[in-house]
Amino acid sequence: MADTGARPGSFERLRRLPLVGRALDWGMGESALSPATREAGARIAGLRATESVCPYCAVGCGQVVYTRGGRLVDIEGNPRSPINQGTLCPKGAASRQLVQQPGRLTKVRYRRPGGTEWEELELERAMDMIADRLIAAREAGWQDEDHYGRRVDRTLGFAHLGGATLDNEENYLIKKLFTAMGAVQIENQARI
Repeated sequence: MADTGARPGSFERLRRLPLVGRALDWGMGESALSPATREAGARIAGLRATESVCPYCAVGCGQVVYTRGGRLVDIEGNPRSPINQGTLCPKGAASRQLVQQPGRLTKVRYRRPGGTEWEELELERAMDMIADRLIAAREAGWQDEDHYGRRVDRTLGFAHLGGATLDNEENYLIKKLFTAMGAVQIENQARI
């Protein structure tokens, strides 16, 4: 199991806080504990801890992913990460829902033009449909020259708008792909 940075002396630092220190000094420390409290353990005790990186945005906050038998149990900020030092934004803290959210779609859904119902498609068929439409839009909007006669070799037939869950590496590859296809309008929602 990976060392997640928990420090055994952290209770001593807590004791130095004025109110907590007084409560413990007044004898309320051990006497305030019930048998159930004494037996309670961390909810992550006995779980496999794996260090990971948050899938949202390009910051790259460190996470500790806890699993039992290959099933995700909890995700917390990694205190050993120099980027986030154990904290997570609301998106990062809720990233467990990317895997476990009951309403998460796991199959390709398609609604035909003018249709009112969604239908499931095979992934290969959906990818072929997207590729065919992208090629057709590229050819329909292709410009060799602008209205001044300058060579531009571009298409105005499609654009790309990136989302908040893309990291730097994905954005870099998307930019290269769409530039190679001649797209001019390439943007990310972070700038909108």
